[in-house]
Amino acid sequence: MRSDRGGRESLIDRVGSQLPSPFAGDQEAAWIEVIRKMDEVYADLLRYETDLEEKNAALEEAQAFISSVIESVSDILIVCDRHGSILQVNPAAVRLLGDSAGTLLHRSLTDLVDPADRGRIDTLLQAQCPSEISNLEIRFVTERGLSDLYAINGATRCDPAGHRLGAVLTGRPIGELRRAYEALHAAHSELQHAQRQLVEQEKMASLGRLVAGVAHELNNPISFIYGNIHTLDRYRDRMSAYLGAIHRGADPAEIERLRRDLKIDALLADYGSLIEGTLEGAMRVADVVKNLRRLSFPKSGESLRVDVDRVVRTAVRWAARAKPHHVDFAFDIAPDLQILGNEGQFHQIIVNLIDNALDAVRGQTAPRIEIVARRDGDQIVITISDNGAGLPDGLIDKIFEPFFTTKPVGEGTGLGLWISYGIAREHGGTLAAANRSGGGAVFTLMLPAP
Repeated sequence: MRSDRGGRESLIDRVGSQLPSPFAGDQEAAWIEVIRKMDEVYADLLRYETDLEEKNAALEEAQAFISSVIESVSDILIVCDRHGSILQVNPAAVRLLGDSAGTLLHRSLTDLVDPADRGRIDTLLQAQCPSEISNLEIRFVTERGLSDLYAINGATRCDPAGHRLGAVLTGRPIGELRRAYEALHAAHSELQHAQRQLVEQEKMASLGRLVAGVAHELNNPISFIYGNIHTLDRYRDRMSAYLGAIHRGADPAEIERLRRDLKIDALLADYGSLIEGTLEGAMRVADVVKNLRRLSFPKSGESLRVDVDRVVRTAVRWAARAKPHHVDFAFDIAPDLQILGNEGQFHQIIVNLIDNALDAVRGQTAPRIEIVARRDGDQIVITISDNGAGLPDGLIDKIFEPFFTTKPVGEGTGLGLWISYGIAREHGGTLAAANRSGGGAVFTLMLPAP
């Protein structure tokens, strides 16, 4: 009888010829059955041996793969037992500590750590929870002295029953990273400082435009008041001479002569218009001061109803006063338009947009700026358009970025539109720019209506 399992000879084949001759009949059959069962067990043992060899080869391959991965990892890896003795290290840890792997085995991890950090290592080694991962920053004691700072992740190592066996530590140097971060932080701080300076510069530029507009706005009424007061002062001298003659009892002929020479009748007739003109000039000065008081920023978060027509016209008048060239302004503002917000900041947006429009139309033969304001649902839409050269192609999406400007060097900081865009967003609105089909640019400001 032959077995076909792998071509190997069966146990019956081996021992069949050795069966004792006295066995015959049922006894021989029983003996053959026993041998057959033994043959099957023998075949299973051979198969199990083959499977075991295959699994052992796979296990060795997996172990070699894991070892190659551990050796190629740039982070340090240290495995300790429950007492803190080192059981395994990878080549990165060997290079760091400056010793051979065999020498490091069974050494206490605490001895390889900076004395100032040993307390945190002891706490890690005594941790009980297997799911808890500790994050440490420590330095190691190497042959070259203290190492750079390392970021360590430590976890408790447990057996299948949950009993603590030790700890596993992985880490990477963060000293260079921290120094790079500190350098980046310093550069960022310098950039923020420069940005704050430029923002303050833009605020001072806006304040300069405001002051120039206010100066022009105040100049006319003050000059008018000054001229009237000067005239009234001359009239006072003439009236004093005339009344002095009357009080000292001069004869009627002299009084009549003084009346004609000093033009007392014309003087008295002019008093009313001089006083009215002076009062009108004083009221115009008061209005300017009142507008300035309105532009003072209220408390943070405080919103008031703002008259769109009044603020827009004031902003246009003050911005235009600061420019030397004449521009034709066209207003189309619906009546009774109001927004809910900060009047001073709204004024600042309009001044910035008008100032840019004035620069855009500089050099045009018939410079013109149109301001249109309408209510659209729950939004107030204000458009400011000019007949200048328009916005350069491809730059419309960039004009609201900080420090971006199309003006020559020294004439703009690139922050006016950025600040205006931020104010519009803070008020729950939007600010957009586009080119008009007939030439020129148009800026659209949308703010919530109360």
